[in-house]
Amino acid sequence: MGEDSDSGSYHQREMSQHAQAMERLNLSVNKPKDMESYVGYANLPNQVYRRSVKRGFEFTLMVVGESGLGKSTLINSLFLTDVYSSQYPGPSQRIKKTVKVETSQVLLKENGVQLRLTIVDTPGFGDQVDNSNCWTPILDHIDSKFEDYLNAESRVNRRTIPDKRVHCCLYFIAPSGHGLKPLDVEFMKRLHEKVNIIPLIAKADTLTPLECREFKKQIMKEINENKIKIYEFPDIEEDEETKENKKLAERVPFAVVGSNMILECNGKRVRGRQYPWGIAEVENLEHCDFIPLRNMLIRTHMQDLKDVTNNVHYENFRCKKLTAVTAGEGKRPNPKGMSDKNPLEQFENEKDEHEAKMKKMESEMEQVFEMKVKEKKQKLKDSEADLQRRLEQMKKSLEQQQRELEEKRRNFEVEKKSFEESQKMQDERRKLENSKKGIQGTLWSVVRKGQES
Repeated sequence: MGEDSDSGSYHQREMSQHAQAMERLNLSVNKPKDMESYVGYANLPNQVYRRSVKRGFEFTLMVVGESGLGKSTLINSLFLTDVYSSQYPGPSQRIKKTVKVETSQVLLKENGVQLRLTIVDTPGFGDQVDNSNCWTPILDHIDSKFEDYLNAESRVNRRTIPDKRVHCCLYFIAPSGHGLKPLDVEFMKRLHEKVNIIPLIAKADTLTPLECREFKKQIMKEINENKIKIYEFPDIEEDEETKENKKLAERVPFAVVGSNMILECNGKRVRGRQYPWGIAEVENLEHCDFIPLRNMLIRTHMQDLKDVTNNVHYENFRCKKLTAVTAGEGKRPNPKGMSDKNPLEQFENEKDEHEAKMKKMESEMEQVFEMKVKEKKQKLKDSEADLQRRLEQMKKSLEQQQRELEEKRRNFEVEKKSFEESQKMQDERRKLENSKKGIQGTLWSVVRKGQES
């Protein structure tokens, strides 16, 4: 009963605040007007309201934390839509070897009001063995969006300036129960001057209520000790909103539970997680801080988050950027913010310095060019001398081979001549022997004939 009454009173306060706001907006329509005293400027809020609804709203939300802490589930639960689905999985399903900033956009509509929501996630954050400088891509992304907005403001046509600046960073803390890790402290110290940080205790259903309270105290103690600036709720003169802000501030860091499952509990359909001991309801103030986080982030403080981003973080970035430009390249800005020299004289001095620097660079480049030309010429001469030397060697080698061939040819001619002479003598000897044999045969035949007769 205590849970239902607490959540019911919370919703009743929201409805009453909404009704009061609508009553103030429609004041000029509902109340009878005294035509003599009525001018019409009381209708200005209605004009602003209609123009804002027609133009729509933009909001950029960054989620940072280790994989497996329920970032995707919480985002889907906050906006009651499938920002992350099976077609586009969450960061834990897209673990990278290095930290990489990725954005996803979705257009949400509710009662005729359009919200262009941009979710910036950082898959790979805190999942490596060495997490040194894993925050650098995130810082570069935030600065790049500030830079884009500053450039858009400096253009001639500034009618439509898309606001892609990061308005809020939900930093998910693992439910260890032992305080912040060194990575958590270092990350928040690096980003607390650039973005609105809202710390969250992820998967709060793994902690008992006592452990959760002690864990919150330990986290806030370490945040204060390290002088980390998280998002501060604005001081408002109205008593009701001041009380609400104090209640919200007491719940920081928000202990949240995310779930996309609809379960049956006591005859009601609730969003929660089923356990053997019961159901952890997402929208139950006794179980987690999901409702205060959603109300703060969307219903009550979204515009304040955008205002703080524009009036504090962006202005700090813009001031540093413009101060660095006016102070000159490579120079540190004057601590007092003023220069003792005349601006025109300072400009002429900087111009002279720049021209002298350019002349010096030009002379150095000419010297380097001349040295390279000399080196190239020397290399060409050396290669030419080497080629000439090799050519002479080849000529000598060819002449030597030619002499050897001539010597071999002469030797061959001599051998050939001697061979022919010896062959000729052998032929004559054979002829003589053959003639001798013929004479002897004739003589034998004559002798035989003489003997026979």
